[in-house]
Amino acid sequence: MKEEHMGKPGKRKIALIGSGNIGGMLAFFAAQRELGDVVLFDIVDGMPQGKALDIGESAAIDDFDIKLTGTSNYADLIDAKIVVITAGVPRKPGMSRDDLIEINSKIMTEVAINVRTYCPDAIVIVVSNPLDAMVTLCQRITGFPANRVMGMAGVLDSSRFETFLAWELGVSVRDINAMVLGGHGDTMVPIVGTANVNGVPVMDMLEKKYGTAEKAKEVMDAIVNRVAKAGGEIVGLLKNGSAFSSPASSIIEMVEAVLHDQRRLLPVCALCRGEFNVDGYYMGVPAVIGRNGVERIVEFTLNDEEWDGLKRSYEAVKELVNSLPNDQ
Repeated sequence: MKEEHMGKPGKRKIALIGSGNIGGMLAFFAAQRELGDVVLFDIVDGMPQGKALDIGESAAIDDFDIKLTGTSNYADLIDAKIVVITAGVPRKPGMSRDDLIEINSKIMTEVAINVRTYCPDAIVIVVSNPLDAMVTLCQRITGFPANRVMGMAGVLDSSRFETFLAWELGVSVRDINAMVLGGHGDTMVPIVGTANVNGVPVMDMLEKKYGTAEKAKEVMDAIVNRVAKAGGEIVGLLKNGSAFSSPASSIIEMVEAVLHDQRRLLPVCALCRGEFNVDGYYMGVPAVIGRNGVERIVEFTLNDEEWDGLKRSYEAVKELVNSLPNDQ
């Protein structure tokens, strides 16, 4: 079943595979920004059609003019310029990202085969968890060049880091510049050394606020710990679901960078070939994102503590990826 809701047809196509909370919000954000014609896909017939209809009915209010399609037929994704994959089982309280790997590997395998068939020239953004394993599996099955398959994690984790810093320091989050690298999980590495408020080091501001370097570090350590566990904090509060608003906003930032060829420097899950001493694995690193996907990975100097953290994260990513089912 396919249901279309009219706008001006013929724009570039954005395919959203998975019409849950993230997929629905993502479709709405893409429509508001008129990034292209949106196709919402889900195996649960009726869900993508209903969400496309609901979003389409707000067009007169939100002043957008695109074509929205809801479907359960992969063929309707044909020739999409960009594909975002959110399909998969979400985390439940007490469930780690690693616990999801077996069931979501099966889902990702089916999705990737169909993306390869119907969207052979697309840029793919994977959001499904466990992220580092799922983006690896997607790239392996599609056979797409690595620059055209990336994962969304670092943009979200960095946004959380910046938000918590802004709240602590009592400044606008617009002025915070901070980045999170590494795997998308408890071993992620918030980069403290370069975190700043419009160029002013965050640690200097924390030390001035609390009076000693020791107390400043204690506060920063607590923030870093909260960033690593932020997704689980939301899962625990919601009790039946996981974060969706902030992930959708993070995805849109990446989609816009590709479709508008913005060449944004964003932390994304990209295939490393020696950068940051990571070789042959997908992991969160700073990368220039443009019309070709991952244009290049940008390395910079880390302090010893950050290097140690990134090494631990890399080992965790390798263990996770190497645990992918052999039949995938």
